[in-house]
Amino acid sequence: MTHRGSRVLRVGSLARVEGEGSLHLRVAGRRVEEAQLRIYEPPRFFEAFLRGRAHTEPPDITARVCGICPVAYQMSACRAIEDACGVTVDRPLRDLRRLLYCGEWIESHALHIYLLHAPDFLGFDSAVELARTQRAAVERGLRLKQAGNAVLELLGGRAIHPVNVRLGGFHRVPARDELRPLVERLRRAADDAWKTVGLVSRFDFPDASLDADFFALASPTAYAIEDGTPAVLSADGARRRFPTDAFLDHVREEQVPHSTALHSRLDGRRHLTGPLARFAIGGDRLSPTAREAVSEARLEAGCRNPYRSVLVRAVEVVYAVDEALRIIAAYEPPDRAHVDVPPRPGTGHGVTEAPRGLLYHRYRLDTEGTVTDACLVPPTAQNQGAIEDDLVRAVERTLAEGDPIDEELTHLCERAIRNHDPCISCSAHFLDLTIDRV
Repeated sequence: MTHRGSRVLRVGSLARVEGEGSLHLRVAGRRVEEAQLRIYEPPRFFEAFLRGRAHTEPPDITARVCGICPVAYQMSACRAIEDACGVTVDRPLRDLRRLLYCGEWIESHALHIYLLHAPDFLGFDSAVELARTQRAAVERGLRLKQAGNAVLELLGGRAIHPVNVRLGGFHRVPARDELRPLVERLRRAADDAWKTVGLVSRFDFPDASLDADFFALASPTAYAIEDGTPAVLSADGARRRFPTDAFLDHVREEQVPHSTALHSRLDGRRHLTGPLARFAIGGDRLSPTAREAVSEARLEAGCRNPYRSVLVRAVEVVYAVDEALRIIAAYEPPDRAHVDVPPRPGTGHGVTEAPRGLLYHRYRLDTEGTVTDACLVPPTAQNQGAIEDDLVRAVERTLAEGDPIDEELTHLCERAIRNHDPCISCSAHFLDLTIDRV
């Protein structure tokens, strides 16, 4: 590789990844000496402008962090503030929250599988090109996304940045008759979800393995979405859990020179949140229907291949549709749309599973319920270290097999990043790739 000299390669736009960032690789011979996933978007200071707000405001404010997974931010905010105020939400309202979250999982995973990730496996540069030859598949993905959006619109008031969520529950809860139109739509989505599993199970998956601890919520009664206890599955197979209020004792954030986003370490080690971690830690809690999908996808327990994360997302779509139908079938309108959450001084912690991984919120309140401090730890910030290590491994595997041109390495790196579905800013899409050969 040294005969090629030093040079810079820039990729002007990486569609199919949310956010603005760049990747810098330093390559010496057949080894990668340095890999930096550089997130250079300016900080948005959400934590700063949450300070001084009333305790009722964070669910609406933090929903604006992300247009793809606003429910995750709302639910983590609600759980943290309710924890600070010592309030437990009624079971029927918790079920409605889970139903709302299922809608977000469906729409987000469908977007990723069909529009962002499938083109990599099927040899296309974009979903638009894919649609020219496999229109039925792309239309299936869009139907799934629309089904998830329909759940968000009914329960949340709108599909993006829902407005019906509030502390203690909802501003308004639906009557049984209002949920009926969702049933037929979700039944069609169930068929589309099964066909999605069939599609992705036929993908050609490169061999790869992650060297990172898995980190996800665990629940004794269900596959964890909006509730659970932080759990760790170490790369050596050891398992442990810790309470949510100890999150920041274990997950430490630090600023790195090459990124405006904080990097995280879990007890000093690299870790990964998201579908692979959820499945490895809580896959035994999937519904019978979803476990059938696991068999259909030929997905092995404890899978550590990042390319196969798309399989887990497909299984989670089956699960989310199945769970949504279960909740609707058992639904009885609660006596009240929300429980009161009177302010009190204290610190509260909340954690839920965004489609991309574990999302933590912490708030401190004074005697009047004013937020005096806020901390948000999103999944992509936690995953950056694991993504960088995964990039090093992917590039070195390729270098060991030959002498690829920079265009091939660029495609390889983009694909490796997309395996993790990072939400860099939750909106824009841009990547610059720099390779220094020495």
